[in-house]
Amino acid sequence: MTDTSGAETPPIVIKKYANRRLYNTATSSYVTLDDLSRMVKARSDFVVYDAKTGEDITRAVLTQIIVEEEGKGGQNLLPISFLRQLIGLYGDSMQWLVPRYLDHAMSSFGRNQEQMRKSLQDAFGGLFPFGSFEQMGKQNLALFEQTMKMFSPFPPTSTGEKSADKPAAETPPSDASLSDLQQRINDLQHQVEAYGKKEKGEG
Repeated sequence: MTDTSGAETPPIVIKKYANRRLYNTATSSYVTLDDLSRMVKARSDFVVYDAKTGEDITRAVLTQIIVEEEGKGGQNLLPISFLRQLIGLYGDSMQWLVPRYLDHAMSSFGRNQEQMRKSLQDAFGGLFPFGSFEQMGKQNLALFEQTMKMFSPFPPTSTGEKSADKPAAETPPSDASLSDLQQRINDLQHQVEAYGKKEKGEG
């Protein structure tokens, strides 16, 4: 890590005590795993030492942060199949190659992350009325709700009366509505296929 002058700055030293408390020597304050996670995301370099033995336990603490993040709802990044394969590689003759491969793969992903984000947004952003790729979940929900309304035999009434009190006339989806929905689905499929060919370098 470098400072504004371009000089290399040493990593922040974190000490871990026997009571599992983490102490940031740069700020002279105790920190949590969540604090360290935020430091990683902010690209703040740090190392963690066992306060008693002086052993470098950075790898163990970073692994613990991953376990904590994976335990949070909706935060899963590591597929079960990947975890099984990774465990299976411990003790394997190719084990020495795995760290280099993963480091290279993640470095490449990090360099291309913004380009990938833009490509995905360009691929999907024009299909829905929302402006950002991060809102894809809301977009999918909106499309799902719109689809369900098309097939709903009891559209909501403006007076708030229950359908049991005042049954509404059945209104099946029109051919035009179904055609529009099918066209949107086809457009999405075409964009996904085009994006896949672009990533593979196909014409």
